[in-house]
Amino acid sequence: MTASSASRFPLLRRAGAALVQWIDADHAPGGADRMRAEPDRVDWVRCIPFIVLHAGCLGVLWAGWSPFAVGCAVALYFVRMFAVTGIYHRYFSHRTYRTSRFGQFLLAVWGGTTVQRGALWWAYHHRHHHQHSDGPEDAHSPHVHGFWWSHIGWITSRRNFPTDYSKIRDLAKYPELVWLNRFDTVVPILFAAGLWGLGWLLEIHAPGLHTTRWQMLWWAFFVSTTCLFHGTACINSLAHLLGRRRFGTGDDSRNSWILAFVTLGEGWHNNHHRYMHSTRQGFYWWEFDPTYYGLKLMSYTGFIWDLKPVPEAILAEAARADHASSVAAAQRAAVLHPELSSFRKVVPAAAALAVATVNAAHANSPRRSDGPAIRQDVAEVVRPSAQPPK
Repeated sequence: MTASSASRFPLLRRAGAALVQWIDADHAPGGADRMRAEPDRVDWVRCIPFIVLHAGCLGVLWAGWSPFAVGCAVALYFVRMFAVTGIYHRYFSHRTYRTSRFGQFLLAVWGGTTVQRGALWWAYHHRHHHQHSDGPEDAHSPHVHGFWWSHIGWITSRRNFPTDYSKIRDLAKYPELVWLNRFDTVVPILFAAGLWGLGWLLEIHAPGLHTTRWQMLWWAFFVSTTCLFHGTACINSLAHLLGRRRFGTGDDSRNSWILAFVTLGEGWHNNHHRYMHSTRQGFYWWEFDPTYYGLKLMSYTGFIWDLKPVPEAILAEAARADHASSVAAAQRAAVLHPELSSFRKVVPAAAALAVATVNAAHANSPRRSDGPAIRQDVAEVVRPSAQPPK
């Protein structure tokens, strides 16, 4: 394409630039700042990778399936979800633990297999999200832009494509991380080729598995990666719409145990927005957070260290918030169901009458002279003790 033809056809020029960006993500004709200043709109050339990714799932209709291929797809979903949550999010975005320089390079390569761009791009956008959560500048707020834009549309916009390295100086000082971020298709292509190669080896050396190279490509790469993308995207969209708010964070982040299961612990989103510097997002043992469990196990090997805990002040604030929420729920129930209030009054009274009847029945019974009288105050039965059980 010559310079004259490019100047005559701006759409062709933009399409050409988008194609180059598939190889060099830092390619930005006119400058990255100019791209970020563009209005939000879908760039249809940027949609092509997502169309290919979803269309690739249809390959299973031709290749069929095998237990091994489907099992790999499920396993790789969770292994790479851990890479999104434990590496891209809790390490690169928030630095909630530490590792060596070589360790963070390996983590970035692992994260690259998720096909969710480079670690620095991911960290830049997530930090920007926390600074402007559910505000006009939030790139993927469902309250500002709608559900589908927050789920997938924002990624197709040209303005959200460049990485603003000035916002992630702590990471941009490492040239190996910048290289992986700039050429962010290298790791996914090698990963897909590796899965295809594994399937080819299985065809030759393990025919009893009935697994082909194409099954491994369609199931373990395309199906698994597509599900992984939508699972991750649910945090941008659904985690600001569904669930419970423990903390008043100034945005609409919410806690959801369902999303916590799908995303290995990221569903405790309101917790995270209250205190983003903790390695764990499930603040209590009953808040399911497999990503934290995995990171804790990794810390025992010495590969990572200095996992940051939840401060006691935050836990105390959470306890007060939970108590206030329980009181408010009881008050709402009393208004909506006044019959329950009467029931609560009847039960203690009935218990008191029952205990009094028992005591009266035994009042004239002969007692052993060498033992203490059997007596218990009715108030102690009806009213719970103020002291915690020992």
